[in-house]
Amino acid sequence: MSHKPNQSMSLAKPDAQDLSVKQKIALAIGFTGCFILVLALFNTNFSNKGLFLTLSTVLITVGTVIFSNDAYLNTSKGIKNDGVWFKSISSRGILGWLTGIFLTLFYIVLYFYPQYLGLASDGQNNTGLIALFDPLSQLLSGRPASQWFVYGTLYTLAILVFGYKFMLKYRDNKHEKLRTVSVMFFQLAFAFLIPELMYRLNSDLPYYDLKSIWPLNYYNFERYRVNQFIDAGDVGLGLLIFGIVSILIITPILTYKYGKRWYCSWVCGCGALAETVGDPFRHLSDKRQIAWKIERWVVHSVLVFVVLMTTAVVCSYLGNDSSKYWLTRKLFLGLVTAILTLVFALTMIFKRQELGKDARYGAIGYFVIIIFLIGLHYFSTNTTLFLFKSETLRTTYAFLIGSIFSGVIGTGFYPIFGSRVWCRFGCPMAAILGFQQRLFSKFRITTNGGQCISCGNCSTYCEMGIDVRAYAQKGENIVRSSCVGCGICSAVCPRGVLKLENDSMKGRINPTEILLGNDVNLMDLVNQK
Repeated sequence: MSHKPNQSMSLAKPDAQDLSVKQKIALAIGFTGCFILVLALFNTNFSNKGLFLTLSTVLITVGTVIFSNDAYLNTSKGIKNDGVWFKSISSRGILGWLTGIFLTLFYIVLYFYPQYLGLASDGQNNTGLIALFDPLSQLLSGRPASQWFVYGTLYTLAILVFGYKFMLKYRDNKHEKLRTVSVMFFQLAFAFLIPELMYRLNSDLPYYDLKSIWPLNYYNFERYRVNQFIDAGDVGLGLLIFGIVSILIITPILTYKYGKRWYCSWVCGCGALAETVGDPFRHLSDKRQIAWKIERWVVHSVLVFVVLMTTAVVCSYLGNDSSKYWLTRKLFLGLVTAILTLVFALTMIFKRQELGKDARYGAIGYFVIIIFLIGLHYFSTNTTLFLFKSETLRTTYAFLIGSIFSGVIGTGFYPIFGSRVWCRFGCPMAAILGFQQRLFSKFRITTNGGQCISCGNCSTYCEMGIDVRAYAQKGENIVRSSCVGCGICSAVCPRGVLKLENDSMKGRINPTEILLGNDVNLMDLVNQK
């Protein structure tokens, strides 16, 4: 801890936000590593690509580690988010906008113009930035790099180095350190190394991120991939079965026990990037009620879209002859209709009181879509469903949601809209897990309203845009479907008001019990457990 006296007399800004000499040196080291990548982008012909790639990643890592050590180890323990509104990059200043524009342009080139990164065509050798990563790709999978390998490498590196920075910042909080180690492990092992090594062991296997679950891996049930899984033998068939089991069994059980945080804050790669690289921007999430309303409608509309799209794609390669196929087109549509109707009926019968007025209208609209599904399949052909070709639905979803929303906007706009834009407004997996969490999960965040001093730290640093303070002031349990259970609200609370729990449904304090005349004894509710 530094003992340098503070000479500032300012109440608004008592500590200078200028970089120290060591931090400037660290930035110079890190940017040198990035400069090597820029040189490769402009077709610099490195004689030893493996050496320069290693040098680049080492310099970026060393620079980040030195910067993080000087920023956090020279101060007392405790989470210090102070000063974020005085930094241009984290307060939507010039640096913030420039960073957002740069990231957005990078994603546009990555998704739509990979040739500018050096991706080869017609059997030629890679050039530019992608060629720099060829040695690493050859080492892991035995094939040249692609734009997705380059992206996956940089994505994993970012999570690892900024994960280290995150753990230093929250080093006095065991929960934050554990979940950061978890997302770093799942990204490095399950999303990066294992899929590459699996290809080396069995080149017939399609790329499979083991932690990616439908509807995130919506492409997993396309005909060519299903054929690849089957052709790969027992291992491929096992992966296909695992994908189905994870949807119907694993996900509901884990969400019931731990809420959506088991995935969104401990496993998911999108959440990992948001929590590590996006941590300096978490306070930029929109906390207005209108944002919450838009969020609910948009994210659930995306979920409806992906359900229809996946159903259409699967139906496109199913037959109608029951004597040849046990799973016919009409049987599959009947199963989908039955499952969705069952979910709708159970929700409206047993959990209707848990839904807001607009949520009930949305559920009814969803049921209308199910009825529409039942009627349309009688008039569809082998290539069309829901009045559109299945491939048209798939490509539309892949472009609008998979590329523009999750990549260009979801990540490129970190410095403008906060770190969880995709998770809040576009992720269908978050919508499914949130629905389960809101209706039957044991997870909740309990609040002790009597200790709340209304400082607003919890609301400010909630990356999902939840006004946590409003719940804390009333002593109300937080069971919002959008909550990813990251625990930052609890970590930044100076009074210990908030606590993450996995407990029984009894004793929950909900809005219906928060009455203005103290008509309800809240302690009686708590003691019901």
